[in-house]
Amino acid sequence: MHTATATLNWFKGKHLNVLEWPSQSPYLNPIENLCYDLLYRKIAVHQRDSSNLKELEQFCLEEWANIPVARCAKLIETYPKRLAAVIAAKGGSTKY
Repeated sequence: MHTATATLNWFKGKHLNVLEWPSQSPYLNPIENLCYDLLYRKIAVHQRDSSNLKELEQFCLEEWANIPVARCAKLIETYPKRLAAVIAAKGGSTKY
């Protein structure tokens, strides 16, 4: 695990425990699995050709809302399976 000393000191100062986290397992974070969805939404926002910042913000919010709740729920639902796979691989690569 690589964590900046300043960050670790901040956690210690706040009396927060930090979990051990394998360095090669980014897929444990559900948002990482939404990358394709977010890329698609980014393209959709650009195609809508906003004329000002307020309109751009509105388009982003609308596209974010278009990501199906079921997609997010599935990522959370499969978390225990992905976590078990990383533990079994001792922090190494998994099929997830």
